[in-house]
Amino acid sequence: MNPLIRIGRSSLRKLAKRNNRAKQLLGNIETQLGLAEHSLAQVIPGIIQARPRKLTMAITARCNLRCVGCRYERDFMLGQQLSLSMAQNALSDAKLVGIETVRLYGGEPLLHPHLPDMVRHATSLGLSTYVTTNGILLRQKIDSLYRAGLRSITIGFYGTSGDYDKYVQRENSFGRLESAVSFIRERYGSAVSLQLNFLLMRPSCDRKALYSALAFAEKYDLTLSVDLIHYSLPYFTEGANQELQFRDEDRPLIVDWVAALAEIKAKQPHRIKESLLSIYSIPDWLVKKPNMRVPCDAHKLIWIGADGTVQLCYAAFSLGNLHERSLRDILFTDAHRRAARDAFALNCPNCHCERESRILKHAQSREHYNQIVSNR
Repeated sequence: MNPLIRIGRSSLRKLAKRNNRAKQLLGNIETQLGLAEHSLAQVIPGIIQARPRKLTMAITARCNLRCVGCRYERDFMLGQQLSLSMAQNALSDAKLVGIETVRLYGGEPLLHPHLPDMVRHATSLGLSTYVTTNGILLRQKIDSLYRAGLRSITIGFYGTSGDYDKYVQRENSFGRLESAVSFIRERYGSAVSLQLNFLLMRPSCDRKALYSALAFAEKYDLTLSVDLIHYSLPYFTEGANQELQFRDEDRPLIVDWVAALAEIKAKQPHRIKESLLSIYSIPDWLVKKPNMRVPCDAHKLIWIGADGTVQLCYAAFSLGNLHERSLRDILFTDAHRRAARDAFALNCPNCHCERESRILKHAQSREHYNQIVSNR
């Protein structure tokens, strides 16, 4: 990356952390630049370059839950875990090549004994760092993570009370999660940013489940984000009886759920950060699945698995392994550049990751969903 561009982006990001208007301005600028790039790339594909900005690290494949739709702790990278030195070296390389944001997850990242050390190293490098967790162990772990510099946590959310416990297949799990969230709010207040990642799947696609999640978010002052059930990630399943995935006939249910989410956003825009254009695209992502042909933003991503595998994204484009080469040596190779262009062209399983940025940077999608929003 050009050093001047890197310095400029870094300065804007620091300003955006302190000023919401600056944050919104930066987001708008990046979206408009992305829109121009994506439009031109449909004519000149070669302009898509490998420019990783976000690193996702699955630091362990261990997990203390057995979620119905997840293969971790079953047959996906079973027993694998990144060493502290390997994770620290990868984080240092990430900073060197211009990555700005790091997500540490698993499996269940709180099971890794060196998670606080990884957080400390990432934050000391100036990387914007957050942890995605099921939250069950947060009460026991939050103090060491806070001392290490962690200020942002996202939590997988699968319903309340019995619905949650049924999906994760562990009794009293929701009670432990709520106890942990309550503890964090009492101990650290708003110093720790908490976000619920609501998993939208067939069992949770009703207004009651959404309103229960909203009530939980309101009670503990959390933002609410929506994750869609995956159809192409190697570590997700459809459930034993394919009960999680949506079918064509489910579209009216999804449309109704989305309408409820849009109503919540209108009343609490601070709670729901996702744009209306992206919200109204949800039924198409869930019903069309790989046939949802919106160019991908994965040229800005890098994914590292618990076994050291380095890929462009969660679903595809293996680039190497940290047990064989360092991250800096794996990135910006011919294979990385080719993967970036192939991802944009959807020469892949085509998941819905980064769906909001993809919708906002795709002229045809913007026009289509703008029309839907206008007609509401």
